[in-house]
Amino acid sequence: MRRHKAARPLLVVLALLAVGGIYAAVAPSSVADDTTQAEQVAAGKALFAVSCASCHGLNGEGTPSQGIPALTNVGAAAVDFQVRTGRMPMGNPYAQAPRKENVFTEEETAALAAYVASLGDGPAIPDQAQYDPSGLSAEQLATGGDLFRTNCSACHNFQGSGGALSNGKVAPPLTGATPIEIYEAMRTGPGEMPVFGAGAIPDEDVRAMIGYLDALHAQPSGGLTLGALGPVSEGFWAWVAGIGSLVLFAIWITTKAARK
Repeated sequence: MRRHKAARPLLVVLALLAVGGIYAAVAPSSVADDTTQAEQVAAGKALFAVSCASCHGLNGEGTPSQGIPALTNVGAAAVDFQVRTGRMPMGNPYAQAPRKENVFTEEETAALAAYVASLGDGPAIPDQAQYDPSGLSAEQLATGGDLFRTNCSACHNFQGSGGALSNGKVAPPLTGATPIEIYEAMRTGPGEMPVFGAGAIPDEDVRAMIGYLDALHAQPSGGLTLGALGPVSEGFWAWVAGIGSLVLFAIWITTKAARK
């Protein structure tokens, strides 16, 4: 039986439709993802306009004349850290931002971060595998302790208890900081803190440092800790007790000599 001359083109069309249908079923919907991301950026922009633009400018350009930085290249991680810890928005832009309760929801925080990320380059919000310290060995924790004492203890104290800086600034305590907050702070350098990029301290070393702090803070107190501030507070009380004892001893000797 002779085939119809339109049979071959019809088979080609059916094959293309079948392949297209299978691809549409198994391939990720990039169009839907792009639409969702665009909606998130738009929501973040609207929230930024009423919560952040008065200081940082509607387009994140900052206010250089008032010393308020631009946000055009800080990245999503910086926004997530500042908002997550309640440091932004702040009432007084000229004082160090204190940690306080976050006034935004998770969705609003993500939207703000997405909008600021669209303004330029910068560190992204990390995945859990980049900062989660679970499963670290004792050797890795020891390495994390060495790295923390070398790079961070000068400001944050060997136990992460915080400390005083110049010009009335302080290095905040790390006892209440979560792993993602520590990671984001290291990668973005908030306030007086320098930026520790992945080239200087890789993710696996950051995890080790976070693990060291978690293990350290989980240990029970061994007695009078003096605020765990190290040689500063201990030296102060040694000075008070030691010099005070010498003064009292000198007074006693003088009194005994005067009676003779």
